[in-house]
Amino acid sequence: MRISPEIESLLSLLSRLPGLGPRSARRVVLALLKNPQGKMLSLAQALEQAASTVKTCSVCGNVDSSDPCLICSDPTRDQSVVCVVETVGDLWALENSGLYRGSYQVLGGVLSPLAGQGPEDLNSRSLFHRIEEGRVKEVILALSVTVDGVTTMHWLQEKLKPFAVAVSQLGQGVPMGSTLEGLDDGTIAAAFAARKVVNG
Repeated sequence: MRISPEIESLLSLLSRLPGLGPRSARRVVLALLKNPQGKMLSLAQALEQAASTVKTCSVCGNVDSSDPCLICSDPTRDQSVVCVVETVGDLWALENSGLYRGSYQVLGGVLSPLAGQGPEDLNSRSLFHRIEEGRVKEVILALSVTVDGVTTMHWLQEKLKPFAVAVSQLGQGVPMGSTLEGLDDGTIAAAFAARKVVNG
């Protein structure tokens, strides 16, 4: 297929995004090209603005245009309960469900010896800092039910034993091998309702 370098570059960039292969990228580009002045310029401006303003929250690891993020700085949220998730996508999935009104800790991954990801690679320091300050009463472990996710939950449970905090994890409703981001709101609701205490 012979196309201009500009379109080829756009196709190449879009096809690298998660969930977009070459065929999906072509559909997106064709949709954008139907109204390049309206759709493409607006998208370019939004991307430029996000690139210059969005940062990682120093408290929880969420992404936002402010630090602390809007969730951490919201006075109506229960800051004594921290839900530990693997990715920002998991945080967004829980927020979209509307079921949880506490705070978060985004680890940015899970322990994975095969991938060379150890404890020092996880964003957990701010979680323990909040616990040491006495601000946290409960930690909810809401990690993927995969081998690496379960390993990470066990590691966190061991690390949290010396502290006077309740530790719970999502209960039934989360199938083995699944990620939170891929679950529907009903499954997330069932998992939160059935969460169980794992310490004490």
